[in-house]
Amino acid sequence: MSRYTLAFDWRAPRTRFDASTTISASATQALSRFDLDFAGNTLHSVTVDDVPARTVRDGDELVVTPAKPIPQGGAFTVRVAYTADPTQRRHRGDAIGDYGWVPTPDGTVLYPQPDGAKMIFPTNDHPSLRAPITFLITTPPGVSAVANGRLVERAPRPDGRVLWTYDSEQPVAAQLVQMAIGKFTFVESTGPHGLPVRDVVPGDLVTETKVYRSLTPEHLTWLEQRLGPYPFRRYGVLVGDTDLPVALETQSLSLVPKGNLQGGRVDAERDLVHELTHQWTGDSVAIRRWSDLWLSEGHARFYERLYSEAHGGDSIESAMRAAYEQHDQWRHNDGAPAEPRTEAALFKQVRYDGSALVLYALREKVGEGAFERIERSWVTKYQGRAAGTQDFVALASEVAGEDLKPFLTPWLFGDRTPPMPGHPDWQADPVQD
Repeated sequence: MSRYTLAFDWRAPRTRFDASTTISASATQALSRFDLDFAGNTLHSVTVDDVPARTVRDGDELVVTPAKPIPQGGAFTVRVAYTADPTQRRHRGDAIGDYGWVPTPDGTVLYPQPDGAKMIFPTNDHPSLRAPITFLITTPPGVSAVANGRLVERAPRPDGRVLWTYDSEQPVAAQLVQMAIGKFTFVESTGPHGLPVRDVVPGDLVTETKVYRSLTPEHLTWLEQRLGPYPFRRYGVLVGDTDLPVALETQSLSLVPKGNLQGGRVDAERDLVHELTHQWTGDSVAIRRWSDLWLSEGHARFYERLYSEAHGGDSIESAMRAAYEQHDQWRHNDGAPAEPRTEAALFKQVRYDGSALVLYALREKVGEGAFERIERSWVTKYQGRAAGTQDFVALASEVAGEDLKPFLTPWLFGDRTPPMPGHPDWQADPVQD
């Protein structure tokens, strides 16, 4: 995919509306037909290069047969017109909970992770695949729209409605797309090196979320000292007026539920730093496959806890010792960090604190200096690319100057938790069936 253009003709909360997706692509092989991930509602039409195409819906797949086969290397354009339903969402039994469209009192936010983008627009929904996106969002007067990237234009229309045009600026994976509509206030500020920071906040939540939102420049500075320059052109927090249980690292605009910003500072900062860390690891450095999720969530949890240790929270050592004690049970229940037992076990605790524990073990093994060089090398070498577990093991070995595969393999894939370097007294609790 070389570009998506998403057009949404928004009408009112919890009300279906007309939408279209235009996909510009090139064929990597000769195509007599192709599939798109699509679980949306009423399909109106599909064209390939402006010519009607035959379609079959097979579960969450939209099978498209163009009027003429597409030769290998050929550029083509697909346009899908459909009805979008902003109440459509699904449920998972892990940390994600409800995902897809997430209604708010006056609009919507998106929670597409891990495979909910197909409820929002037709796509190739794989975490390693990215493309730039143009958003064309039409709203009633008095209602705002926001999406990943830069606001290109806000254009009033003759009928009083407003067309908002956003450009993602950089390629985005489907699971990291954000498009929110509501009665928002846009709060502009500046981060390190003049980085534009734009928070998007429901009007009645601006004041009560200000204290924690204003910490973003400090969080950016702290993370840049450890991971290098922030990888995108802007950042901000989208405050969700929703009871969504978890935040989401949608690219350059993290979704943070209001409740996460209404409690104590330690917990609020943990959430904010977690999602910000993802901009480096998970967003800029994408994962190759879902079994590599530990690289995304483990890094976010590791730096969240490292930051919290220095800002009033528990020490990272105590947090990792607690994780070590539970690690055998987590592995038994949901698989090793890099080898989830089932798709349903993907966003379980072993992918969070359990995967941060792998990074902590690596730091204990190679020392803080070598570990910091590994981390900077990781986000620098693979910036804007997808990478996986074996890439990380190889890079860590190269930077550390020793073969770390024998050390990291049991940590990442074993049934039992290996001994923690430097902590021979740490013991995992017995496994309960």
